[in-house]
Amino acid sequence: MDIHLKEKLLVKSKWLHGLFMVLFIVIQYFVSWLILLVALFQFITDLVVGKPNDKLLEFTKHLNAYLLQVVNFLTFNSSIKPFPFSSWPGHEKN
Repeated sequence: MDIHLKEKLLVKSKWLHGLFMVLFIVIQYFVSWLILLVALFQFITDLVVGKPNDKLLEFTKHLNAYLLQVVNFLTFNSSIKPFPFSSWPGHEKN
């Protein structure tokens, strides 16, 4: 085995990143289902009441931003770990 490859494979931070990727893949799966359920609920609410639920609109705005953070981390477009390792989208500290 190439010595440089062996060195690269032994970098602890890379394996830790991979572990976080597995965690966030699981989180992404559940968040995607939650978004689907909320979308269906909003559709039914819109049919019955005539407009979507305002509180759920605000919640899903932040949930969608969170999902984007997760996807950016998973695709190496960001090295910042999403919530719970950083602040929830929309509630950043100033």
